Amino acid sequence: MQIKDIMVQPQTIDKADTISHALDIMDKKSTRRLLVKHDGNLVGVLTMRNLTKELGTRKKGAKPASSLHVATAVSDNYVKVLPDIDINDVITLMKKNNGVIMVSENDEIVGWVTPKELMKSNHFGGYAAEVMQKDPIVASPGDRVSHIRHLILDNDIGRLPVVENGKLVGIVTEKDVAKAMRAFRDVVSGNQQDSRIKNLIVEDIMTRGVKTAYSNTSVSDVVKMMIEENISGVPVLNLEDDMVGFITRRCVVNAMVE
Repeated sequence: MQIKDIMVQPQTIDKADTISHALDIMDKKSTRRLLVKHDGNLVGVLTMRNLTKELGTRKKGAKPASSLHVATAVSDNYVKVLPDIDINDVITLMKKNNGVIMVSENDEIVGWVTPKELMKSNHFGGYAAEVMQKDPIVASPGDRVSHIRHLILDNDIGRLPVVENGKLVGIVTEKDVAKAMRAFRDVVSGNQQDSRIKNLIVEDIMTRGVKTAYSNTSVSDVVKMMIEENISGVPVLNLEDDMVGFITRRCVVNAMVE
């Protein structure tokens, strides 16, 4: 199988558009990344991680998201390949670079592949316990959102399980953080942002009722859940409902390589 058999058309945005508009598109299209162009030319990729970083940085002052432009948050974390590259090579590239795979033909971007497309195109054996992260970074309901933002950026992760008294109570994602930072910029005046954001805690923005798997759940069932629910992380529980691990799309891609 070749990459052209599984590639999809990316959602695009111009580098002159606003970060606020980008978030709206991501929300509407249920995507975590956009292809950035200008005058028909490739500029780079805009990810939810980029937005989480940009919306929380102080050097941008108190500007609302509607005044910040996509160009300030573009990433070059992608790899260009030809349409006839073998899927196995694509999997290896994705693990190595941890970025999107652009499909280029005659200097034109004709599609791209993300972990989701690779997950759809593969069959999986084994159990959740065999591919999960065994000691994931976790958050507590009372943690400050500003602290979680730093954890996300410093550890290059997109979501954290929220644990209280040893039990899973929710999940907080980079999207939750980006949306919270956007709301602060839009509704809180600049001279109050620093003091007010310190009062924003994980419990205020986390998602409850999290989809989970058990350590003996098959990897194929976990992948199916992730695709159907469009989620990028699944906490893994034992039979006592204690969280014992976490499966991300990156875990699944790594399992494909192995």
